Amino acid sequence: MDDSMWPVVEVAETVAGEARVDRRKTWQVGSKEARLALAHEPGSVTPIFGATLGSVEEAGERLAVCAQQAGAGSQTRIHGVGDGAVWITEQMEVQFGAQAQYLVDFCHLCGYLSAAGEVIAANDKLAWMEEKKDWLKDNRWKDVLGALRPCLEPALVSDSEAPVRACFRCISKHSNFLDYKGALAAGLPIGSGEIDSGHRDVFQNRLKIAGGWWKAENLQKMIALRVLRANGGWADYWSNVHHAAA
Repeated sequence: MDDSMWPVVEVAETVAGEARVDRRKTWQVGSKEARLALAHEPGSVTPIFGATLGSVEEAGERLAVCAQQAGAGSQTRIHGVGDGAVWITEQMEVQFGAQAQYLVDFCHLCGYLSAAGEVIAANDKLAWMEEKKDWLKDNRWKDVLGALRPCLEPALVSDSEAPVRACFRCISKHSNFLDYKGALAAGLPIGSGEIDSGHRDVFQNRLKIAGGWWKAENLQKMIALRVLRANGGWADYWSNVHHAAA
């Protein structure tokens, strides 16, 4: 699962008896968070998508439905990958319990590692990075923490200026979600690029257009149609619409 922000606009409703006004002057603009989920069997290149503008609980429920539609049962092992956001890890636990294991996206973690490498090994960052990435893939995250610890910025340095501290915290905070060795041995992904590209293909190519603003209710309907299309139900949907109208 992952989320993204979308521009929305609220327009004041016309009240009977009031003088006509330019309703564009009543617009209130803001943003709305959309959450996208996908699931598929290992080895499949055809994911099942779900999406909502609702709560994190609704997003978790959509993910569970996606997993069921992809063939998961009560004994199926669930492998999740994402950026480690608390709402995602919590929903993995709520929806799947002990059936699920979760990984922090390897590229996401390497972004923190790269920033730390700029400070620790500026003259040979590439070699330093490759070594630490190999350690992570071998579940040696404690060794990575050991390499970071002597270079931690002083407490007086702000978080925004402390990339080593940020990397140290990220690894420490997500230590339960770093079993890259196990995932690789099982032939499972350690990156979440699929959900990132899903945002682009399912949502952004149609909905995030230049100058485009959406009413929340219209955005929800468009998201539902985009998910329907991505899941291969487009032709059946319109066939049912035409049949009902006949």
